[in-house]
Amino acid sequence: MADTVTRTVRAVRGGRRTGTRHPLVAAAMVLPLAALLAYAFGGVDAVVTQASSVAGLMGR
Repeated sequence: MADTVTRTVRAVRGGRRTGTRHPLVAAAMVLPLAALLAYAFGGVDAVVTQASSVAGLMGR
């Protein structure tokens, strides 16, 4: 009976197992979209500006 309930719950949820992803897998999924959005909205310039400000504060 419990096995049938488990299969039904998985079918309703889309068949995925619950649990956590490895951090590198999560990063590989997110980084391409983040890069595309940063490029599309001009975020690259903002990141470069912030990085140079932080480097200036650190004395480099």
